This record gives sequence, C-alpha cells and structure tokens, in this order.
Amino acid sequence: MSWQDEVDELRRREELAKQMGGDERIQRQHDNGRLTVRERIDVLADDNSFHEIGALAGKARYSEDGELESFTPSNFVLGTARINGRRVVIGGDDFTVRGGAADAKVGDKSGYGEQYALEMRMPLVRLIDGSGGGGSVKTLEIVGHSYVPALHGFETTMQLMGQVPVVCACMGSVAGLGAVRTTISHFSLMIKETSQLFVAGPPVVERGFGKPVGKNELGGSQIHAHGSGAVDNEVETEQEAFDTIRNFLSYLPQNVWQPPPRIESDDSVERRDESLLSVIPRDRRQMYQIREVIHAIVDAESFFEINPGYGESLVVGLARLDGYAIGIMANDTCHHGGAVNASASEKMMRFVDLCDTFHLPMLNLVDNPGFLIGSEAEEEGTVRLGSRALMACYQATIPWVSVIIRRCYGVAGAGHGNADRLNLRYAWPSADWGSLPIEGGVQAAYRRDIEAADNPDARRRELEDMLEQYRSPFRTAEAFGIEEVIDPRDTRPLICDWVELAYDITATQLGPKSRTPRP
Repeated sequence: MSWQDEVDELRRREELAKQMGGDERIQRQHDNGRLTVRERIDVLADDNSFHEIGALAGKARYSEDGELESFTPSNFVLGTARINGRRVVIGGDDFTVRGGAADAKVGDKSGYGEQYALEMRMPLVRLIDGSGGGGSVKTLEIVGHSYVPALHGFETTMQLMGQVPVVCACMGSVAGLGAVRTTISHFSLMIKETSQLFVAGPPVVERGFGKPVGKNELGGSQIHAHGSGAVDNEVETEQEAFDTIRNFLSYLPQNVWQPPPRIESDDSVERRDESLLSVIPRDRRQMYQIREVIHAIVDAESFFEINPGYGESLVVGLARLDGYAIGIMANDTCHHGGAVNASASEKMMRFVDLCDTFHLPMLNLVDNPGFLIGSEAEEEGTVRLGSRALMACYQATIPWVSVIIRRCYGVAGAGHGNADRLNLRYAWPSADWGSLPIEGGVQAAYRRDIEAADNPDARRRELEDMLEQYRSPFRTAEAFGIEEVIDPRDTRPLICDWVELAYDITATQLGPKSRTPRP
C-alpha cells in the first residue's frame, strides 16, 4: 500500500503556500521596489539551505465533500537555514498577506521560531514587515470581543538576548509589537526611504493629534538611525541589508557557550603603520580622524561600525586582530571634541553589553575629555546615562585593553577600564590626563590668585606654563601611574599579542552572563 496520494497532496499544499498573497499582491510588492519574504530568505541564506517549518499553516476553505477549495498561507514564514555556513533560524513577515498584520497569522509561528533558536542555541534573524502585534481592529469583528493585551512568550524573547545573537531588519512599515521586536535585538537595521518604525502609524497619530504626518516624517530611518538611536544601522537597499546581516554575524559566536569565530588573516601582526606617529596633532584643540587610527591598527578591511549616526562622539564596532574578533570603542574628536554625551553613553552601554554577552575582547582607544558639559547636556540627563555606561564597563568580565592616545579626564575618563581588576593600559606619548585639563582647571583652582593679579591673563598663562611640565606621561610612568608608554607604531603588534592571550582567557569563561543584556 502506497501513501503517494497523500504525498502528492502535501506537495500541492506546499506549492499553494508559495503563492503567498497571490500574483497581484506579489507584483505590487515588486512594483514598490521590495522583495517578497521568500525572495528575501533566498537571497540572505546560503543556496538551497532553507528548510521551512510550518509551511502548511494557513486558512483553508473546504467543499461540502471535504475537498480543499482555497488556501491562504500564514503570513509568517519560518525555518532554519545557513548563513556563511552556520545554522540560523530565520523568520519573516509576508506583507502580501494582510500586510503582515498579526491577525492574519496562524498559530504562533514567530514564538515557535524563538523557542527553536533558544533551545537549539542558534542565532535568530527576524525580517520584520508588519505590525507583529495583536492585529488590527478588524480582529474585533472576527472574534466578537476584545482582549486584555499580554506579551505571551516575552520571557523567551528576553532569554534569547542573553544566549544567542538576535538580528532584526526592519523591511517596511513596522508598528506596535513589530517595532518593539526590532529594538529587542543585538543588531538592527532599516532601509533608507523603504523602512519606517513607529509605536503607531500615521492614521492613528493623525486621529490622536488632529494633523496628518508622513511615514518617513514620523518614523523613517533618518529619525531612528540618527536621531533616536532606536535602530543601529541604516542601509540603502535590501541587498545591502542582507550583506550587512551576514557581515555582523561573522563576528559573533553561534551562542554564548562558544567563542567568537577566528578567520585566517594575511595582515601581518608585526605591521607598524607609520601614520600613527603623526596622526595626533600637538595642538590639543585640533581634531583628527579616529577611524583612520582604527583602520591602521586592526586587520585590513575588518572594521564593522555599529550605530554610526547616533552618539557620534563615540565610535563603536567590531573588528579583527590576527583574525580574532574583537569589540572596539574610540572617542571621535570631530563631535563634541570626543566628550561623552547622553546618546554616546547609551551607545556605550549597549555595545559593552553586546561584547560582554558574546565574549568579544574589548579594545578601547581613549581620547576622552570627560562628560559633555553645558545646559543641554544637563537637560538630556548625561550624568545619569553616563553613570549607567560606567556601570556597564565595570560589570563587564571580558578581557579589556585601553590605549590612551590623547586625553583621559574626569569621571568619564576614569571609565576607560575597570580599575578594580587588571587594568591593562598602554599610553602614547601624546597622552594627557587628570581630573581636569590644565587650561580650564587653572581658572578654577587658582581663581583668587588670578583675580588678584595686576594682569589676570598673564598670571593665568604663567600658572598654566608652570603646571605644563607635570602633564607629561613620562612623569606619570615614573610613578607607575601608567604601566607602559609606547611608540604608537607598536600598537598593532602589542594588541595582536594581547588578543591571543585574551582568547585563552575567554575559553575559560564561556556561558551566559548573570544578567539580561539591555536592548
């Protein structure tokens, strides 16, 4: 006896599922310059690696004799796949079926995907293109009653953040729980002019505030990748989004029980970049390009910047040293002189949590004049957010090395490393540190002396010149206040030597942290 008839029926239903919302809606998706969810998965995943889960879930209509007359698939596509050879769970909304609205979903495929990723310890990739929440008000008509909101399965969502990499791509207009899911991730992105993210969309906002608002005006990528910092990166196209996801995952381990992957590198660990000898201006007020410093130290073409449009006085990203994946933080003097403001503090906190969760050793390039001062900084709560960022640094247990390349001042500067652990530090000859810069500190410390002088400006300059001799890093090294002052050109060889030791340590510290990372 054969079950061929049933297998044939299985294949027929699978083909019906692949038709999604029908030719007309698929064409509309393409006319808007967007791929369907199945096309997105095909592009993102390695060739022929996607194995679908729940393909038969949907809404069927049967004839009186029990024959299938029509089938509308669930608008959430789920499965496992490989990205760069590694297994991942991929889930994505099908916008061609009820615009990705949650009330068109069948069963909790999204929740199943999260549980699968959690228990099988696999990275989770979400391609979000709909509301993803409780659905539209049409749900009331369908079920005949309303409901009390509840976040079923949210415990799993939080557990994921502490165990496996979670990547979210906002592929279209995303509202409600879909927007929340985008932000509860280790890395998120939006597509310029294509993606929007909001708590509630334009129709709801117009009804509430009495005036119309455009989608991009309300929640476009220019807002969330640059202003609010709700998402990490902005890309130009869907293809760039998929390339970015693959690149990000290449730095991270499969889960917290594994070390980050190492790749072969042909960039010599002994490379000494001559540009580092002169990159720091002697005029302390002069800016320079910190990304040039980063590229001169890390493996060639390995720097992957995260959240470049937000908290711009702090540059963060992933990179490689001798093929080993690391996290890197650096102050950018082109924005607020490198001072840490509220947004940079939040950015630091999230990035340190990411690196700590996935055992990525941290390289901190320090040119930190302190927390940003002024009325605006106070209004933004810089001190509170800055304190949380310092707590994240001190709670981190990853190997950490700091290279003080110029300024290191105040409480913010003190957070360059954990002074209560092995505080591994190098300093360049250009290093300059203390509670306050001499230039401003003299005015505060010697105020009466300066005011009493016949020529206050001359007296102030005299005091500054007198104190100048004490700011030399060599004076600090004599007191063992800094462990090593190095030739800037030796930075890469020294840090490459450190990262090998760091990974030896990391191998003894694998597993989840005792806290849930902050999204």
